[in-house]
Amino acid sequence: MSVPGPTSPDGVLAGPPRGLGAGKLPPGLSDTSPDEGLLEDLTVEDKAVEQLAEGLLSHYLPDLQRSKQALQELTQNQVVLLDTLEQEISKFKECHSMLDINALFTEAKHYHAKLVNIRKEMLMLHEKTSKLKKRALKLQQKRQKEELEREQQREKEFEREKQLTAKPAKRT
Repeated sequence: MSVPGPTSPDGVLAGPPRGLGAGKLPPGLSDTSPDEGLLEDLTVEDKAVEQLAEGLLSHYLPDLQRSKQALQELTQNQVVLLDTLEQEISKFKECHSMLDINALFTEAKHYHAKLVNIRKEMLMLHEKTSKLKKRALKLQQKRQKEELEREQQREKEFEREKQLTAKPAKRT
């Protein structure tokens, strides 16, 4: 916005407004304007411009500062909300990992029970095989003893038959 030039003490414009050269019209005004020469009739002092600017600022500045403060609070609240949301997400992920861990522990218990059962079966089978080996060894020893006794019995029979057979007398 352009501001009209300095005024004289009687309120008449002393020259063209600042920023306008000789022969130049402000935007929107033409040579055929019915208000031609109106700008020349208005005078504005620097002090008045400052007072108007201060008035404008004093009118809008508190609202702008309140808006700025509200935006800062909103931004801080959003940061807090984002941090809280990240914490909740991490807790949610931990819960899921805890569920996975619980499932793994349940599965581990199941397989541990299977291992215990297999171990019991293996111990039982080991005992049975040990008993069977002892029994087989005893049976083998008993058979060997019986065979030895039969062999001795045959030898005795053979000797007895040998003694019972007639022998020719020896001639001299």
